[in-house]
Parts: sequence; C-alpha cells; structure tokens
Amino acid sequence: MNSLALRLVLGAACWIVAALLAGGLALSAIVQDDVERGFDARLDVLLQGLVAVAERGRDGALVLARGVGEPRFERPLSGWYWQVSDAGGPILRSRSLWDEALAGGGPPAVAEAAARDVAGPDGERLRLLERDIALPGFAERLRFAVAGPRAEIEATVRAFNRTLAWSLGALGGGLLLALLIQVRFGLQPLRRVRQAIAAVRTGRAQRLEGRFPTEIAPLSDEINALLAHNAQVLERARTQAGNLAHALKTPLSVLTNEAAAAGGPLAETVARQAAVMRGQIDHHLARARTAAAGSVLGARTEVAEVAQDLRRTLARIHADRGLALEVRVPPGLAFRGERQDLEEMLGNLADNACKWARTHVVVAAAAEAGSLVLTVDDDGPGLSESQREAVFGRGKRLDESVPGSGHGLAIVREIAELYGGSATLGASPLGGLRATLALPAAA
Repeated sequence: MNSLALRLVLGAACWIVAALLAGGLALSAIVQDDVERGFDARLDVLLQGLVAVAERGRDGALVLARGVGEPRFERPLSGWYWQVSDAGGPILRSRSLWDEALAGGGPPAVAEAAARDVAGPDGERLRLLERDIALPGFAERLRFAVAGPRAEIEATVRAFNRTLAWSLGALGGGLLLALLIQVRFGLQPLRRVRQAIAAVRTGRAQRLEGRFPTEIAPLSDEINALLAHNAQVLERARTQAGNLAHALKTPLSVLTNEAAAAGGPLAETVARQAAVMRGQIDHHLARARTAAAGSVLGARTEVAEVAQDLRRTLARIHADRGLALEVRVPPGLAFRGERQDLEEMLGNLADNACKWARTHVVVAAAAEAGSLVLTVDDDGPGLSESQREAVFGRGKRLDESVPGSGHGLAIVREIAELYGGSATLGASPLGGLRATLALPAAA
C-alpha cells in the first residue's frame, strides 16, 4: 500500500465495483418488476376474455358461450389455468386443472384485479390474477381467476441477469483498463522526475531537464535550486580550502628557506617539522575537499581521458628511464566523482608504480557489478604481505615504512573510502605490485 498508483487503482476499483453492483441490483429489480407487470397484463387480458364469454345458461348455471382462446387451458397440468368460484367453491374451471382447484382466499378484488403468488397443482408456483365480478342473473358476485407459471417470469429475469452480469463485467473490466491507462499516463511525469534525478545522481546531467506539469514543476524547480546551491557551497569550500592552503604554505616555505640557509641542528629540526606540517596540510585539505565533492550530485569524470593525461605526464617525468606506460581503459567508462580526485588517486598509484617498475607499467579499468575497478600493475620487486599492510596502516605512510617506494597511498585510500570505494594492494601478473581501486561508476 506504499504505492501511489496501487492506492489510486484500488480506491477507484472499489468504487467501480460498488457502483456496478448497486446499479446491477437496481436494474435487476426494475426488470423483474417490469416482467411481472407484463405477465400480469397478459393474465388480465385472459381474465377479461374469460369474463366476456361467461353467461347464465338456460338452467341457471354458469356456462361459457365459447372457448377462452388459449390452447394451453385445454392441456392438462400445462401451468395455465382459469377458474370461476362462488361462495361455495369452484363452479367452473379449465380442462388443464384436471381434478385440481386453484387456491382460494385473499381479499375480494371489487374494482381492480389483484395478483398474487400461489401454489398450483404438483406444488408448482403460479402467478394468480383474480377479480370479483357481478354477472347478470346471479345474486352474488363470482370470483374469476386466471393463473400462469411463475417460472416464465423467473426464466426471463434469469436471462436478463446473465446478460446484465456479462455486460457489467465487461464494463467493469473496460473501466479498470481505462483506469490503469489513466494512472500510468497520469503518473508518467513522476517517472520522468525519477529518471531525471537518476541522471543527476549518476553524473549524466547537472540538473533536472525537461518540462513538467504544473503540479510537479515547483518540485523540479526546488530540486534544481538545491543542486545549484550545493554546487555553490562546494565552490566556496574549495576556494576557502585553497586560500587556507596558500596562507599556510607561504609561511612554511619561508621557514623552510630560512632553515636551509641557516644550517645547524635547529635548522634541520625546523626543516623536518615544516615538511611534516606541509604533508599534514596537504593530507587534510585533500580530505576536506574530497568529502565536500563526494556529497555533490552530478559529478562525472571520463576515466580514459584522465588515464591518457597521466600517461603523458608520467612519460615526461620518467623519460630518462625508458618505461613502457600502457593504458588499457575502454572508452565510455566514467567515475562518479570529481576529476581532480580521480587524478590524485590514480596519479599517486601510477607514480609509485613508475618509481618501482623496471620496464613496464599498465593502467587498466573495467566495469564490474556496477562499480569501476582500476588496476595499476608494474614489473618491479613488489611488496611482501606485511609491507602491503604497513602501507595502509594508521599513522604510517609508504615512504616511511619502505624508503623510496612512493607517497600519498594513505590519502588514496581515504579518498576512495569517502566515495564509498576501496584501495588495496596485491601481487601483479607482471611480477611486481598491483594497486586496485574500486570506485562508484557513472552510467
């Protein structure tokens, strides 16, 4: 019941079923009453015909001048009967009654004929129409009665009810189908909003694009305003981080230069601590910038472009070593994040691989189960399992645990984890070290 479409369909379906059921019952009752009225009218015609042919005979008894005109009155137990009675009981009756008699009683119908249901021969249900008539030559009124089988009424009503049930069922099915189409069409803008938000989340768009109905347009406008505000906050954070880095690094550069010029144990201590401070500033500013970037929707970076740029840069830096730098990144792969963060992570890993490689470095990328997996392989000496653990240990950098093996790997892991990814080290098929980055992929 958490689905808006399901609520609309179920609510409307309940009303449709209730309305069709009530309408069907009302129509059935109206038709049944109409059929009974029509049957009573037929009985009334037969009753009038019976009265018209009834007269006093020469012996003073009631006789019929001619037949009533209904062949079924002549067939025994046909279901159609007539009878004339006085106070003492039946005095004339149809051949179809054989030796039976119609049930008497009931209020006398002086002015109009009265219809009621009675039990006939063999217990069958009959519709009886009777009326008291005063004939010339008779001192008392005579009761004329005509009856027909009620089964004919019920058969007609049943046939109508079957047709009505099929018709209302088809109408209900058509209405439900129309309702489903209407709900699907009516909620289509919400699906478009969901697709637009998914495009922003996966980095394929920077804002909600397209025209939306009047009822949804304010929502899309507010989301776009929120995205724009978030981007502005990120830009201010980056600017402030850059300003802070510049404000801190300038005094550190002055201290480093003065220490280098002065010489001595104190100068060495100042230079060493200034380098530590510079590293800490770089580390925490990168982490703060990445944390802000990771919370912004719509970031998307093409991996192949970044990898090729890094290959050209590293080729120039390590040109004297003659390394073969190979990039195996298929086009279309994208990282759901900021370009500079990917450059920092992949650049650190590739730079360390180049420092330790003998002749060959391979940067590769592939999409696996919705994630982006990047690997950097080298054919250097590699690291033991204990050294791999030490690289990412708290408070320990690679350049401190294994001299000359590179720097910044701890930051690489922290940036990857801020994006919900991971960074690991393992053995490379080339014989050296393999660095693996698992990051969120952009569609």
